Amino acid sequence: MRKEIVLFLTMLFLFGNGTMVLAEDKEILGVTFPGEKVVAGKTLTLNGVAYRKALGFVKVFATGLYLEKPTQNADEVINSEQVKHLVTHYLTKRATAKAIQEGVHEAMMKCNPADLVAANQADVDQYISWMDKDMAPGLTAESTYIPGQGLTYTYQGVTKGTIAGSEFMKMYYNMSFSDKAPKRVRNGLLGL
Repeated sequence: MRKEIVLFLTMLFLFGNGTMVLAEDKEILGVTFPGEKVVAGKTLTLNGVAYRKALGFVKVFATGLYLEKPTQNADEVINSEQVKHLVTHYLTKRATAKAIQEGVHEAMMKCNPADLVAANQADVDQYISWMDKDMAPGLTAESTYIPGQGLTYTYQGVTKGTIAGSEFMKMYYNMSFSDKAPKRVRNGLLGL
């Protein structure tokens, strides 16, 4: 009986206090996002997943957000100084480079103050120029923010570059998490 109690208490300590809870994988539109991912030497947890459709039926992409410190607070996602990783899996061949560039430009203008965009226009133009090829099913785009370094963008498996500092990173995350961001994407990535 005593051994059973010790075993029970050990199991309760290991699994019952939250220290051993493993993040779950999530699937959306046929894309599976692992519950955890090691990025820049940090183990990040999948915060949430979302998808985007065009014309109500064209599945454009599925996306997942990984954070060091998961949160359902959009301001924390935007402003926190932690490693952040956003991975997007494209699901259509209709996502041309031109359409993606125009969509990002429009979202950047819609979700950020015009004077902020103007002050960072060179960074905005640089970022948009990296989306230089048409997407197709199975291709990905990834962004990784590392405090003290900046936002690094990888497009179709090729690292395009890093925009230093945190100001552009905040503008970038505003496109998905500001009040003007698409609600389905915002809520999905926040795990709501």
